[in-house]
Amino acid sequence: MDNEKLFRLRKKITECLRVQRGGIQTIPYIDLNNVLVDICACQNHAIFGRRGCGKTLLLHYSNKKVDELVKCIYLNCEDFKHHSFPNVLIEILDALFKEIEVHLTGWFGKKKRSRALIAGIRRILSQLTVAADKKEDQVRETKKIESGGGFGGGINGKIAGVGASVDANYHEGVKSETERIFREQSDKMQQLNILLPRLKEQVAEFFKISTSIKSIFMQIDDLYHLKRSDQPYVVDYIHRLCKDVPLYFKIATLRHASVLYIDRDGQPIGAQERHDYQPVNIDFTLSGFKKTCDQNRKILFEFGRLAEMDSSDIEELFRGEGFERLVMAGGGVPRDFLSLFLELLSNREVIGKDDVRILSRSNFERRIEDLKHDSEGTEQDVLMRGIYVIKEFCLNKKVNLFLISERMLQQKDDVKNLIYRLLDYRIIHAVGNALTHKSKEGTFQAFSIDIGCYAHLRKLDNRFNEILLSERDAKEKMRSAPVLEWEVFDGFWKKCPQNIENAIVREEEPV
Repeated sequence: MDNEKLFRLRKKITECLRVQRGGIQTIPYIDLNNVLVDICACQNHAIFGRRGCGKTLLLHYSNKKVDELVKCIYLNCEDFKHHSFPNVLIEILDALFKEIEVHLTGWFGKKKRSRALIAGIRRILSQLTVAADKKEDQVRETKKIESGGGFGGGINGKIAGVGASVDANYHEGVKSETERIFREQSDKMQQLNILLPRLKEQVAEFFKISTSIKSIFMQIDDLYHLKRSDQPYVVDYIHRLCKDVPLYFKIATLRHASVLYIDRDGQPIGAQERHDYQPVNIDFTLSGFKKTCDQNRKILFEFGRLAEMDSSDIEELFRGEGFERLVMAGGGVPRDFLSLFLELLSNREVIGKDDVRILSRSNFERRIEDLKHDSEGTEQDVLMRGIYVIKEFCLNKKVNLFLISERMLQQKDDVKNLIYRLLDYRIIHAVGNALTHKSKEGTFQAFSIDIGCYAHLRKLDNRFNEILLSERDAKEKMRSAPVLEWEVFDGFWKKCPQNIENAIVREEEPV
């Protein structure tokens, strides 16, 4: 392989691994599910997908495809991470109107009235931002249990190994937190609510003045960085601001780390899926392994095109099952796939199955670090315990796949939410739905643990039943996979060691 071509390929991929506003030109969004047309429509949308699936790329790339009379304003919620409510909402609104102010002449013309409108709005928001908050006396009331704690209000005392009564489920915990915040911050929120009709009137007047713009898309990226208890209130205000004026929101976030809607004493707060916005799922999971491989392959081909390499040049970089194994190691997530590809290509010209196996452990450890960075104290403890339970179960059964019954997921909201959060962090991967088991009644969902949990363990050689998703009979083999039942889950949970992280990343097999 020509080294010059490889250098160009590395450079193109490295520059585009993280898409950001003002960054270098990125590749086109690879649209296998025709979502680009939807995102460019004058409609509210929520874009769901795991980290690295291309949510930000989709937002930025859609800017080039919208109607010329539509303008986009991009806001990243990571800029407002850890900000208190409702100041975080005020800051988001001010950032919105600041962007309008920057583009005022181009979008709305050189009109004195439009300048006065925007100046008045930002002046009011500035006064609200510096206004003193009512005292917050520890708003977050998530219960802490001596030996564990709840998953955002969801994991109950029984799972934590304590004989306490079952706590409220995850959504009830979120409801309790949001109600408390609402009471603590009611003064400032009341002022914001009084301001809303005036804001809408002034936004409507903007569009009456303009002859070159018919609507604005508010692109709100990474909503999950805001406190979960604040999210529905932020979304609620944005939704009300957009209603009956030519504003449309495009929210990109992790589905299971986000609360876009709650019911507070019979009063809906937020935006409700399919009623107030249309969901767009851009995640390619390992359950559709062939399609996910196709997506990652087309993305790599596109980078190859930018580096003046054809598809055969790209194919020559892999041998045997190297490509399929790399897709598995990335959990189907393009950014993980590309990042691992670059790391593997540093020391070799051809990537094989064993090369991915050797790298898998460090990749798994990075995902643990991502989880620790993003999750909050009590939630983090529960997530780490969940990883320990699932990893120990699979290694004891000496298999990379496990099943959970649909019935258990329906009855145990805490377990369901734990599973979904671990999916978000690519610690486990969804590989099958609505499966029947060969010896157990009911229907099941199938999951695989990340290959970083086991692929590096030489001690498991020839004694580990790895079901490869690339095999034609993979679905049939799943029907014989071990079932993680409640009693087994609870038993492992109670045996969690004190140094949970050390137990998760250890080298040796469980006893």
